[in-house]
Amino acid sequence: MIKEASNIRNFCIIAHIDHGKSTLADRFLEITGTIAREQMKEQILDDMDLERERGITIKSHPVTMRHEVGGREYVLNLIDTPGHVDFSYEVSRSLAACEGALLLVDAAQGVQAQTVSNLNMAREVGLTIVPVVNKIDIPSAGVDATLKELSSLLGSEIRIDRCSAKTGEGVEGVLERIVAEVPPPRGSRGSALRALVFDSEFDQFKGVVTYLRVVEGVINVGMRVRLVSTGKEFEVTELGVFGPSMVPRRSLKAGEVGYMMAGMRKVTDAKVGDTVADASRERVSPLPGYRQVKPMVFCGIHPVESEEYEMLRDSLGKLQLNDASLVFEPERSTALGLGFRCGFLGLLHMEIVKERLEREYGVSIIATAPNVRLRVSRKNGESLYVDNPSKMPAAGQIESTEEPHVLAEILTPAEYLGGVMKLCSEKRGIHCGMHYLSETTVQLACEFPLSEIVLDFYDRLKSISRGYASFDYEFCGFRESKLVKLDILLNGEPVDAFSAIIHEQNVYTWARNITAQLKELIPRQLFQVAIQASVGNKVIARETVGALRKHVTGKCYGGDVTRKRKLLEKQKAGKLKMKRLGHVTVPHEAFLAVLKVGDRS
Repeated sequence: MIKEASNIRNFCIIAHIDHGKSTLADRFLEITGTIAREQMKEQILDDMDLERERGITIKSHPVTMRHEVGGREYVLNLIDTPGHVDFSYEVSRSLAACEGALLLVDAAQGVQAQTVSNLNMAREVGLTIVPVVNKIDIPSAGVDATLKELSSLLGSEIRIDRCSAKTGEGVEGVLERIVAEVPPPRGSRGSALRALVFDSEFDQFKGVVTYLRVVEGVINVGMRVRLVSTGKEFEVTELGVFGPSMVPRRSLKAGEVGYMMAGMRKVTDAKVGDTVADASRERVSPLPGYRQVKPMVFCGIHPVESEEYEMLRDSLGKLQLNDASLVFEPERSTALGLGFRCGFLGLLHMEIVKERLEREYGVSIIATAPNVRLRVSRKNGESLYVDNPSKMPAAGQIESTEEPHVLAEILTPAEYLGGVMKLCSEKRGIHCGMHYLSETTVQLACEFPLSEIVLDFYDRLKSISRGYASFDYEFCGFRESKLVKLDILLNGEPVDAFSAIIHEQNVYTWARNITAQLKELIPRQLFQVAIQASVGNKVIARETVGALRKHVTGKCYGGDVTRKRKLLEKQKAGKLKMKRLGHVTVPHEAFLAVLKVGDRS
């Protein structure tokens, strides 16, 4: 550690969703004078409309503040992290760029699942934890109960501060504690350059803007740098810090947090967790913890109008420039036409991408039901990954199927424990442990197949617990499972957009529900429409949409019965011919019905 970095403090705020991270960051900016009072607005670090509307942080937002304590000025680098489980990798990289973490807990809601998850991540990288109870000003605040839960989690000897990010009460004391307890950076400015990439974004005029923390050495404008994971080299064109807007600098030194521009045209060139090194140095050991981000949830996205296919492709390409975790490839569906198979980090990530496509780029889309990537072993010894039901091999060729499992952490009030455990067993959960954080709060650990929680698990958990339970998970590997492909046929023709890969114990319920929903949504045709659900060659559920009928015998008010029979036989023959030549009209709402099947299950 050297003298010049002794006045720097790098820290982040970690918390569950809606515990007040962004509001506390606003108070820090106000108290330190980083933002003038007349320029202040709520959630100033959340610059995306979706972030403001949903009240969540989607992207990490660093900011450099200056604050005087005891007559000495300190540089405080704050990295405001996302709170949702889908963006946990971004949180882990932000933690790696800091020496301390401010653990924020809502006094009304208490310790929740992502509080525990983020705390464990911070402990793994050896950060100094500064626990704070927020929202002490609201009438429903249970400060004493929350303090008891936090003490159980952290140990009774750790001091816990109290504040109100909304009114500013106690916030000055939190800043002073960060200066006193968070250690300064340890990197030497005389060593070879090593900087951690913890985020990036795309600027249409300047290219890729890389957010980095300089761990060792110095980086200067005009210097040639190399990204260790890819080996690509670039010349630095601009450096700077966040104030919170970009403030250019000639150099960044060990311990500092800022941004770099180096003529990169793809966000994938600067992957999160990568190491930036001096290009003139041949062997530079990368900083620990880098891994490739892998999508967990997949779905098909197709334009409502086929003429908008090119527009959708361009929009996904632009979106990917600002979100390197989004992956997509072209696919063709017999029911929906040309589109793209897209991979996401989770359901919230998928919702945000769909909403941004419609709002920011004006594309009307249809999304198929989300599914997970499976690992299939064929009888010939070949192994492959399947992220689309249409790619599933025939049942006779499959030796075994494996699906991804996640280790989940559920925090719930004790009074709802029975209902939560029943839900877990319905979702094929394996109970791994239980711990009482307090007399009223229980922490459950369960292992689930990822496919069981991507549709409706979170909604049902909130419903059972009246909104009090919280949920967090992490991928823990593939497990062998008995999965089957369910096909939906309309008049004997399979519709690939309705296909799904289901566990065999749920397949009959799923089949009955989807055929019943399709019967309600598919309009009556001039001929009878058979809706069938099949596994292989075996039909396991069927519904029939009756034909529109004309009263052809209405004009026969008398005479022999053979006259009526003759007219009815003629009508029947006409309908058979129509059935052979006609096509079933399927409305867009029917494709969304697949998403609601889980609720009825």
